Amino acid sequence: MERIRTPEEIRLQRITKRVQDIKGFYKHLGSYIIVNLILIGMIYFQLDKGETFFKFSTFSTAFFWGIGLAFHAFNVFGKNAFLGADWEEKKIKEYMNQSQNSKWE
Repeated sequence: MERIRTPEEIRLQRITKRVQDIKGFYKHLGSYIIVNLILIGMIYFQLDKGETFFKFSTFSTAFFWGIGLAFHAFNVFGKNAFLGADWEEKKIKEYMNQSQNSKWE
């Protein structure tokens, strides 16, 4: 029989899972950067004379892996990944405070 968990234990479990998800995303991001720098560097240094560097095949791994990384970020951070859930409210308050402190109104 399972023991009944307290709300604090459930909350701690959720927070722990969230932190692990964020940590997993940053590990994914780090490996994305390192591996793609190595791959692109290898391609750059193996170019024959006159061969162009800027072509799709040079960056295809970074492109497609980047799509997967974007989905991972969306899964971890949700739709408010870049600006945050209350970004608009914070900006409005910031500008309101600036206009109150302005001497030239």
